[in-house]
Amino acid sequence: MAKEEFPGWHGTTIIGVRKGGKVVIAGDGQVSLGQTVIKGTARKVRRLSPGGTEVIAGFAGSTADAFTLLERLEKKLEATPGQLARASVELAKDWRTDKYLQKLEAMLIVSDGKELFVITGAGDVLEPEHDVTAIGSGGNYALAAGRAMMETDLDAETIARQAMAIAADICVYTNGNLTVETISQ
Repeated sequence: MAKEEFPGWHGTTIIGVRKGGKVVIAGDGQVSLGQTVIKGTARKVRRLSPGGTEVIAGFAGSTADAFTLLERLEKKLEATPGQLARASVELAKDWRTDKYLQKLEAMLIVSDGKELFVITGAGDVLEPEHDVTAIGSGGNYALAAGRAMMETDLDAETIARQAMAIAADICVYTNGNLTVETISQ
C-alpha cells in the first residue's frame, strides 16, 4: 500500500490597498485541505495594538505559523513603537536567521496607515510600487484586479472588496467571505 501524503492546507487570498489616506487589508475566509473546504469563515486579518500603536495585518499560509509571526511582530513593535518599517525588518531578519523561525510557512501584509509592507520568510520586507499588494493562492488575481482599479474614483475599501470578489470567482481556494480592516494615516 502506497503511503498517502498529507495534501496540505490551502486557501487564502489577502489584499492590501493604500489610497486616499487609508489602507485597507482584506482577506477571504476559506481554508482547504486538498480539494475539500474545511472552513469558509476563517479570520485571517487582524488588528494589533502593541504599545498603543494601531497596526493591521493579514496572513497567508499556516495559521499557527502566522500567529507565531504576528506575536513576534507585536514584540518588535513594542520595542520600537511607531516604527513599523524597523519592526518589520527586524522580524524578517529573525525569520531568515533563526533555525526555528526558518521552518515557518506564512506571509504577512502589515500596515500602520502610512506604510504598507509584505513580509516573507526569505527575509524580504517589500513595499508595493503601486499601493496594492496581495498574497496567497488567489493573490495574483486580486493584485491584477486591484491595480486595474487604482486609477478609478473608487476608494481603497471598494477596490479591495471588488478585487477579492474577482479573485474568488477565479481561484478555487478563495471565497467571498471577507474580513476587512481599515486604518487611516
